[in-house]
Amino acid sequence: MIFIVTWITSKKATNEGFFIGNKTSPWYVVAYGMIGASLSGVTFMSVPGWVGTTQFSYMMVVIGYLIGYFVIATVLMPMYYRLNLTSIYTYLEQRFGFWSYKTGAFFFLLSRTIGASFRMFLVINVLQIFVFEQWGVPFWLTVVIFISLIILYTFKGGIKTIIWTDTLQTTFMLLAVVLSIILISRELNYNFIDLISNVIDNKMSKVIFTDWHDKRFFIKQFLSGIFISIVMTGLDQEMMQKNLSCRNIKDAQKNMFTFSFVLVFVNLMFLFLGVVLYIYSSTKGIVITGTSDNLFPVIALNHLGSIAGLVFIIGLISAAYPSADGALTSLTTSVCIDFIKLDKRENITESQKKRIRYAVHISFALILLMVIIIFQLINNKAVIDKLFTVAGYTYGPLLGLYAFGLFTKFNIKDKLVPLICIISPIICYILSENSVKWLFGYKFGFELLILNGFITFVGLLIIMKSTKKNN
Repeated sequence: MIFIVTWITSKKATNEGFFIGNKTSPWYVVAYGMIGASLSGVTFMSVPGWVGTTQFSYMMVVIGYLIGYFVIATVLMPMYYRLNLTSIYTYLEQRFGFWSYKTGAFFFLLSRTIGASFRMFLVINVLQIFVFEQWGVPFWLTVVIFISLIILYTFKGGIKTIIWTDTLQTTFMLLAVVLSIILISRELNYNFIDLISNVIDNKMSKVIFTDWHDKRFFIKQFLSGIFISIVMTGLDQEMMQKNLSCRNIKDAQKNMFTFSFVLVFVNLMFLFLGVVLYIYSSTKGIVITGTSDNLFPVIALNHLGSIAGLVFIIGLISAAYPSADGALTSLTTSVCIDFIKLDKRENITESQKKRIRYAVHISFALILLMVIIIFQLINNKAVIDKLFTVAGYTYGPLLGLYAFGLFTKFNIKDKLVPLICIISPIICYILSENSVKWLFGYKFGFELLILNGFITFVGLLIIMKSTKKNN
């Protein structure tokens, strides 16, 4: 089905179609497809398992998302459309200069490469353990198969194709979650009312934690959600590339507002599934070994029968591909626009530009392959926790750069920006590792991202020039 969509959407594909979909994407299609892209295999696997240790505290992060998405729709997106950007990091060049621009683009490449690799690893590892290992297929070959399929359907159409394939994949992912809940409730002999009441009465459904030392402290979670959504959507080329493919700013804003509210209910559904899975494992005496990421696949593939197993596999793949294909396309776009300057090279033909783009696309596929294999050797905790921890270090400098650019009129010493953006994550890491000792038992959670952005902002104030920039 994906390849049929690809064949239709990639006809007469151009570089503009690959990068921004010729700005013809219907906003409601983008909004629906972005649900799958923002959730991915990480949410599908980690969030249900995560309920065992963090309960429903993640909902405060999700509620914070709403504020963040409002900021994106009313502050960032109008600026991106006004400047007619293909890569959102071009703004940094216009505002600060060459080194700020390259630093912002580099941190995106680093963030997205690591994040996409984590997400893909989670899915590929499950497919390896429960399917390919039984056939004697090595892990590295499973990774090659997975990434090769992504290359095949994104190679030509890029974002123009992904907008529509994401819609298909999101549908199957959500169906898989709903069907899984139904199948488990039948095994437990629960009707719909019984299921709801058992989840509400369960201690795992607790949302608000009031101990300020705790990583789950509701204010920390809420504020973190605001800034996580701003940086991982509003300052992320992959997510903004889809928004920039809409016809105009009004359509893009409709997309963002619709997507943000639907996402709250979808995340709630995943947390609900998590409690249901734990109730089932407790009732049936199932012991889950390893990380909490194993909860859903072990129950679906080993205890609920072949139909549930098939539903899970389809849902998992459907959750994995929207984030993986978008990551590969956005990485290709960033390198082509931010570093090769393909959009400004008038001395080469369209076909030559395509060949360069193809080479970059395949190169990044190989990089993702290598990172996934490396990550397989070091994985030892829930992937979603790692994803946001890494994002706190790599997206923080982007947050500081954009905040300084948007909310001050000062010039900075552009050549010193890379130094500031390297020092800030190092300071954050030192504080995070010693916070319990230095800060009276305080433990950093997702709010590390906010601290990172703040330190970057202060660093930019230090390297500020005496003259203001006229905007």
